[in-house]
Amino acid sequence: MIRWTHRELHTKAPFGIARWTHSRYPRSFVTFEQGGVVGRGEAAPNAYYGETGETARVVGPLLEGALSDPWDWQGLQANLTARMPQGHPSVKCALEMAALEWCAASVNLPVWRLLGLSALPIPESSYTVSLAELPDMRRQARDAWAGGHTILKVKLGTTQDQQIVEALREEVPQAKLRVDANAAWSRPQARRMLGVLEALGVELLEQPLAADDLEGHAALRALARLPIVADESLHHVSDVPRLAAAFDGINLKTAKLGGPLQALAALRTARALGLGIMVGCMIESSLGIAGAAQLSGLADWADLDGALLLADDPFEGLAWQAGQLARPVGIGWGVNPQ
Repeated sequence: MIRWTHRELHTKAPFGIARWTHSRYPRSFVTFEQGGVVGRGEAAPNAYYGETGETARVVGPLLEGALSDPWDWQGLQANLTARMPQGHPSVKCALEMAALEWCAASVNLPVWRLLGLSALPIPESSYTVSLAELPDMRRQARDAWAGGHTILKVKLGTTQDQQIVEALREEVPQAKLRVDANAAWSRPQARRMLGVLEALGVELLEQPLAADDLEGHAALRALARLPIVADESLHHVSDVPRLAAAFDGINLKTAKLGGPLQALAALRTARALGLGIMVGCMIESSLGIAGAAQLSGLADWADLDGALLLADDPFEGLAWQAGQLARPVGIGWGVNPQ
């Protein structure tokens, strides 16, 4: 039996990036039950990748027939692709998550154990300073540091980006800063900002240019002394090889890749090509974050703060110490409804 529920999650404060600012996030949750065993998954649709809350509501029931044998992971992906060749990765992610948790629960294991992954610690996660007026961004950085978050990911994509980074470096001088332009910079702006970021000790730069501008990213990478990480340029496992010449690393998000198994395949391909790995997230509940956390011991960088930004997380069970997330140890995803 498969059941879908839909709810709107809310951030504690408006969350801004270069493309938009939102505080409400429609999310769809699936429950797969067979033989008294339950598996769960979350769909976190993002309009940039062609999904909305409404499409998730419609597509979920159309795809659920692909999940018949939860142990047949290869068949699940083939069936999902046959039913919906293009798009809707977060709904596919939810169904893949449900299959994985059902299998793990049936043998009383966490998912990471089911997948044969080592018990490596998760890298400390960054905490996002969302794009806003500068005084508000200063306050966000100050509050995050006071709360024990030592790595801050700063959203940029404006004509005032240099002033923002300089102000935050002044506000929290001991913090590690990462910068995410969300594909908003032009090539000249990106070149100008490289020197600024390097002088201020920024740790890495995420997706400075448009998603399809691999030539521009490759040229920028040749000049940079800090890693440049792909996010918007990565939509599917098959994208990874073509990104290797343009980026130093990739940001893996299960909701946009189609599930934890797809993210794991992308991770292994990226490692074979010498790329660094960030495991990231959308604005998701602790259920979605738990799906990414199972893989995060294999990463160089973690950006898993999505549930920490919520005012109404419907799940609990993840163990956080400021920015440090402990590997989930409970059965399946290791989280439970609030």
